[in-house]
Amino acid sequence: MAGLKEPLPRRIAVSYGVGSIGTGIYSTVPGLLLLFYLTDVLDVRAGVASLVLFVPKMWDAFLNPVVGTWSDRRGNRRPFLLVGAIGIPIFFVLLFSAPDLGPARTALYVGVVYTIAMTFFALFQVPYISMPAEMTSDYHERTRLISIRMVLLTLGILVGGAVAPALSGGKEGGRDGYALMAIVIGAVLAVALLVCWRGTAGVRSAAPATGARVSLRQQAAVIRQNPGFVALVAAYSLQAVAIAAMLAGAPYVATYVLGDSGLAAVLFVFLVGPAAVVMPVWRRLSLTRGKLPCYAAASLLFGLTAASLVFARSEPRPLIYLQVGLLGVGYAGMQLFPYAMLPDAVSADQDRVGEARAGVYTGVWQGVETVGYALGPALYGVSLALTGFVSSSADEKVAQPDSAITGLVLGFSLLPALVVLASLPILRRYASVDAALSAANREVPA
Repeated sequence: MAGLKEPLPRRIAVSYGVGSIGTGIYSTVPGLLLLFYLTDVLDVRAGVASLVLFVPKMWDAFLNPVVGTWSDRRGNRRPFLLVGAIGIPIFFVLLFSAPDLGPARTALYVGVVYTIAMTFFALFQVPYISMPAEMTSDYHERTRLISIRMVLLTLGILVGGAVAPALSGGKEGGRDGYALMAIVIGAVLAVALLVCWRGTAGVRSAAPATGARVSLRQQAAVIRQNPGFVALVAAYSLQAVAIAAMLAGAPYVATYVLGDSGLAAVLFVFLVGPAAVVMPVWRRLSLTRGKLPCYAAASLLFGLTAASLVFARSEPRPLIYLQVGLLGVGYAGMQLFPYAMLPDAVSADQDRVGEARAGVYTGVWQGVETVGYALGPALYGVSLALTGFVSSSADEKVAQPDSAITGLVLGFSLLPALVVLASLPILRRYASVDAALSAANREVPA
């Protein structure tokens, strides 16, 4: 294999990126459909459904740093990918094939299965995200690797956000529709994750395994010594709350504002579709403008556009689609740049201490991100409960009170807007790190 300063072979770069088709699908489908599946198909109350989504995510947040240190000690991260690639598809299918045990027991079933699924996801995702910092030591080559990954992640998100709702049939599809969706999407998950595991064989590491056990207290000490990473992960975790809230709200807006549950897939295409087009544009802009300014611009665009959706109840559909498309332009940058900047922050520490601690960083990153993605749907579910949303089974149609419609729109618009805009002052704390890295890598490839 080529040296760590040379361009990565396309086969390895693409094989690595294919893994994000799987992670994109898995991250998207439960975030988009699971809350709605619980409240409008399984007849679970909104408050209980929020708890069902929140507890497994908290377990995942605890587990991610643990998996990170495990993979650091082993050095070879690919065996973790294989275990995750086997377990994730199986428990994904079980998650959306819940038996009819009554609302309370069904909610418990979903909670347990989701916890196990999140365990396998942690075993795959944490080592997977750790790999770019070790696959190449070139500043711009990392952006290339991450941009390939993000384009394929966008494909996975589109499959999860557009194909999965169509296969499930929404509220009308009922339990059988969701079970069919789970089988088809689970097969795609298995193929993508296994291709990533197989195609990255032979990847070299930039630093040796630590071989030492790292406690949670030691991990915290490592993270505190890297203020740039702290700022980056704090800002990104807030943005994860916003994105997750919008994902959870899309089926409700489609069903109760636009009047057609099938339009959830359309909304998602307008959100994620532009990312495939503008991701290369964001990358080129970053070569001349810098990663941090482009990240801040994308975040600002996303936040202001989300705020404008507060008027969605009285807007025509084409205008809503245009607003969601602008969200997609910002969303593309908000996905590309944090993950392009993460290896930079990790490698700065690795150069200082001379050993591989990427697992520690990505474990914490994934843990904090998981909390964000847990809080988003949970907060959205709480907003539904507080505004009087009425849960129902798949074959039952209920009229929602006006307060509930207002609540589901605010949770889809104003809540994520405020959270994203609040992340911008935190992101400014990364400026000194970004300036130092940019100065050290002034030679920009054509």
